[in-house]
Amino acid sequence: MHGLALLCVMVILSVTWAHPHPRLLYSEMANFINKANTTWMAGQNLQNVDHRYVKGLCGAILNGPKLPEVAHNIEGLQLPDSFDSRQQWPNCPTIQQIRDQGSCGSCWAFGAAEAISDRICIHSSGKISVEISAEDLLSCCDECGMGCFGGYPSTAWQFWAKKGLVTGGLYGSKHHVNGTRPPCKGEGETPKCVEQCIDGYSPSYQKDKHFGRSTYSVPSQQDKIMAELYKNGPVEAAFTVYEDFLTYKTGVYQHVTGEMLGGHAIKILGWGEENGTPYWLAANSWNTDWGDKGFFKIKRGNDECGIESEVVTGIPLI
Repeated sequence: MHGLALLCVMVILSVTWAHPHPRLLYSEMANFINKANTTWMAGQNLQNVDHRYVKGLCGAILNGPKLPEVAHNIEGLQLPDSFDSRQQWPNCPTIQQIRDQGSCGSCWAFGAAEAISDRICIHSSGKISVEISAEDLLSCCDECGMGCFGGYPSTAWQFWAKKGLVTGGLYGSKHHVNGTRPPCKGEGETPKCVEQCIDGYSPSYQKDKHFGRSTYSVPSQQDKIMAELYKNGPVEAAFTVYEDFLTYKTGVYQHVTGEMLGGHAIKILGWGEENGTPYWLAANSWNTDWGDKGFFKIKRGNDECGIESEVVTGIPLI
């Protein structure tokens, strides 16, 4: 009887897995958003992808372990109306970069590696410019979660402080956006943790490690987040992604339509106001074909999709 019951379950599962997931009708959604006269414009970004694939990209596990909060004393601090880390620290090239997480739910590692790279340059006054390896973090941080199947941004920053991270070129073996690069196929598997550098690279893996001096979360008030950006550079934030976010092209994103897909981590690098709508300036990790050359703006001050609730960061050990 048990064998028959197990067989029935296996048949049901195989039918479920074999059943094609619905393709998202982005063109219809984009038309709806553009007629809604909201604060942003939609268009075609991702083509011929289904629900399961897109959900797989949203790898930030929300409401995970919390880092201690650090808030700046903002009394007497004159914060500008707009701020862009790319202009503030022009001699730090990683701030300009857009990475590509491929078909792996590794945004939690990418957002951290990007902001850490920026901060190493900023806090060394431009003397140290490195690309911290998201792959090293993704593959070697067991306590961060499940690799390509999701992780905790806060734990990623703790790992940097405790174990250190090495440098590495842009992890670009997989691409999921149409454009000049071939689309990748299938779901990304977590790369193996290889604690050595490529042949001929100097210094050694252990000597190439960069460490964090302190890691912390930022209170969810916009002025505290702005003060952190202004004083120390870009931060990592996590928020809830809805289907309409996938169609973002320009303007200030706020949720209009579509179902929830999961948590996503990104890098916030500035703020401003567009046509009366306050925004955060952020870098996504879905390559430059997505959104506004890989960047996007999201509404600021009302915790849009939870964007202000999970800001994590740290200070490098220089």
